[in-house]
Amino acid sequence: MLIQLQSDINPAQKEAIIQKANALKYKITEVITQQGHYLVGTGKADFDVRAVGNLPGIKDLHIVSDDYKLVSRKWKVNPTVIDFGDGLRVKEGEFTIMAGPCSIENEAQVEKTINHLVEQGVRFMRGGVFKPRSSPYSFRGLGLEGLKMFYDMCRANGIKVVTEVMQVSQIAPMEPYTDVFQVGARNTQNFNLLDELGKVDKPVLLKRGISGTIDELLYSAEYIFSGGNEKLMLCERGIRTYETASRNTLDLNAIPILKEKTHLPVIVDPSHGMGIREYVEPMALAAIMAGADGIIYETHEKPEEAASDGAQTLSFTESERMIKKMQKTFALRKELGN
Repeated sequence: MLIQLQSDINPAQKEAIIQKANALKYKITEVITQQGHYLVGTGKADFDVRAVGNLPGIKDLHIVSDDYKLVSRKWKVNPTVIDFGDGLRVKEGEFTIMAGPCSIENEAQVEKTINHLVEQGVRFMRGGVFKPRSSPYSFRGLGLEGLKMFYDMCRANGIKVVTEVMQVSQIAPMEPYTDVFQVGARNTQNFNLLDELGKVDKPVLLKRGISGTIDELLYSAEYIFSGGNEKLMLCERGIRTYETASRNTLDLNAIPILKEKTHLPVIVDPSHGMGIREYVEPMALAAIMAGADGIIYETHEKPEEAASDGAQTLSFTESERMIKKMQKTFALRKELGN
């Protein structure tokens, strides 16, 4: 069960609710987030909800059978809205674009990318400064100083920064210079990292694991939410399968399934999902029609010279073309009522 508590509940009322739930053989975990106060009950006994729901201090009570209770759509019918201020929101019913290079390389690269995004009306720039690379000899990012430069240049142009955090020790120094913490596929089940991201008051973009199931993605999201952070977005970025014709297999099935299972926004990454530049655009358009709330992809002035992931990165010309097609596709989806 999931109990939403009233904002003015007193300690005696809360203790009475916990004791009643314990008597029904439910273990209670208290969760306090930026937006609410909850008691999460785990147990299997059937009970009359009126036995608990009528107690003082309860705002609402929901029976949620999913193990990932807080991120489940079974209790929160209205989808989560993440408000960044300046009229910028990520939510169901609107379409968000996040774009930028795989890696932040230098000031000139950031300036050119910002100019491209501003021209296209894109308000989120992605870019890594700490890069998890398969080879230890590959470019691994500019680190914190690179992030400060990236953030300052984006802030001067009204653009929000989306960047990857790889370990707990990076969170505190990165937080002043980050608008969205991205958790990459290799860290989706780094539960120590997820626990700590639950303590920050910044949105988190949680990517699906390389071989992770949909339920495993939702369990990971539950770690962050139960830690106190409701500002969560999920990202389908392709999974590793037996297929070798593409870098990964972009699981379009996951989009409508996630939209049914959770109230969280669903973002899709066709760049990593395919790993082949020519196929990024059609997969982005397909993801929009499948119900995605946004697309995150990689773009670079000269992809062939990119420090990382050039094979899946769009040039600015290709990016401009795709943005126009994505906007038309989203308008079509709305027209069709999806």
